[in-house]
Amino acid sequence: MNLLDLLIAAPLIGFLITLALPKGNTGLIKMFTLVFSLAVFAASLLLVGPTLDRPAIMTWVTDAPWITTPAIRYHVGMDGVSLWLVLLSTFLTPISILLSFKYIDKRIKEFYAFLLLLEFGLIGVFVSLDLFLFYAFWEVCLVPMYFLIGIWGHERRIYAAVKFFLYTMAGSVLMLAAILYLYSKAGTFDYPAILLMLETGKLALNHTEETLLFLAFFLAFAIKVPLFPLHTWLPDAHVEAPTAGSVMLAAVMLKMGTYGILRFCLPLYPNASKENANWIIILAITGIIYGALVALVQPNMKKLVAYSSVSHLGFVVLGMFSGNQWGLDGAVYQMLAHGISTGALFMLVGFLYERQHSLEIKDYGGVATPAPWLSTVFLVTTLASIGMPLLNNFVGEYLVLQGAAQVNIWWAVFAATGVILSACYMLWMYQRTFFGETPEEVTHHMHDLKAREWACILPLIAVMIWMGIYAQTFLPSIGASNKTILDRTQPARVAEVANNGR
Repeated sequence: MNLLDLLIAAPLIGFLITLALPKGNTGLIKMFTLVFSLAVFAASLLLVGPTLDRPAIMTWVTDAPWITTPAIRYHVGMDGVSLWLVLLSTFLTPISILLSFKYIDKRIKEFYAFLLLLEFGLIGVFVSLDLFLFYAFWEVCLVPMYFLIGIWGHERRIYAAVKFFLYTMAGSVLMLAAILYLYSKAGTFDYPAILLMLETGKLALNHTEETLLFLAFFLAFAIKVPLFPLHTWLPDAHVEAPTAGSVMLAAVMLKMGTYGILRFCLPLYPNASKENANWIIILAITGIIYGALVALVQPNMKKLVAYSSVSHLGFVVLGMFSGNQWGLDGAVYQMLAHGISTGALFMLVGFLYERQHSLEIKDYGGVATPAPWLSTVFLVTTLASIGMPLLNNFVGEYLVLQGAAQVNIWWAVFAATGVILSACYMLWMYQRTFFGETPEEVTHHMHDLKAREWACILPLIAVMIWMGIYAQTFLPSIGASNKTILDRTQPARVAEVANNGR
């Protein structure tokens, strides 16, 4: 057992301990889950050095039998892409716990236990190297988020939770069918073993098989991204979810879909990925523009930020299917940047809701007068979200557009309109919320940031600036991992594998 195994197990152990704590001692429950999640984050930092030394290959690997019939293995490992997504999960979990100290006042033990269970599932998804194990962790993530929305959400929480569940399950069933078919052909669920069989020709998929398997995997991941037009569950889930649920959903859970495309769709099905790239890119660009236009007319702050996610994650899909190093690096960087900036936006909207108990923009105005520091951090986060240079989103969007332009300049031109529109809807929301005449009700309820809120938002602001200025902290390891994936999809490599198969 190595450090990665302990990191995977720790949130599950924390989940079980939290359930065993006395229900009435809410202070103990809050402090335990906060300290425990901080310890998990500290432990995850110990993975950084050894992983960055060899980011192109899997490190911290454990490969052991789990179930003998069928042959399912506990096979996990970490490379330069999964490292940062694991750190994103462990970084945001304690922040989400601290964020909820004041807001959550019912079923407190269960709420914090579910946040730890969600962290367990997320870490597992990003490090699984066995397809069935990956599917198991994928489904684990669904359960706590369903309850976080359905129990602690707002008025239409049941509708939103069921819609979220049904959409995700529909895609998951297709992915499971594809995994089982691959098992029937390869005799194993082990992902590196299947890749090796494909490379050496021991496993050969004909055109129809590869296309159908690709589409089954891709649809499951596209729903989770979510890619237009499979996005309709997302605004409902965000509006009804508690603040911590929105933060974890936007910042980390949506990345399960884009990570799945990068890790499984592209390397397993290189021919199908290239053949289907054009229509997928059209959907991605449509989502970029559509999400931005719909965000422009939203009266609800959470819905506006939710539709901005549809737009921003369209950039990620565009970068991945551009099929070059620029695009892949930008896609992964945008995944991380979106997690930080959009997570912060949902957190700040939650701060406003705690004060005013409204998500409608019309119920605000002039907030900058009674809460200048809240307006300042909101402005920084807004500028990060719209891709201002020296802040995190700029790097990812620039790399994606550069990668798209290398393939088709018109893809970059149309996608760039999403950047312009994002400035329109974000700055318009900011102007209507924080400037203008201050209603008496806002003056009465609005106070500036308090210590707990500073503790939640400052780490995110720091990471936004760090990612905008010191991109080389992340890009070398991301690039090395992406090059390994990209090599598997190059025409010469694909042709060689096809010839071996014959």
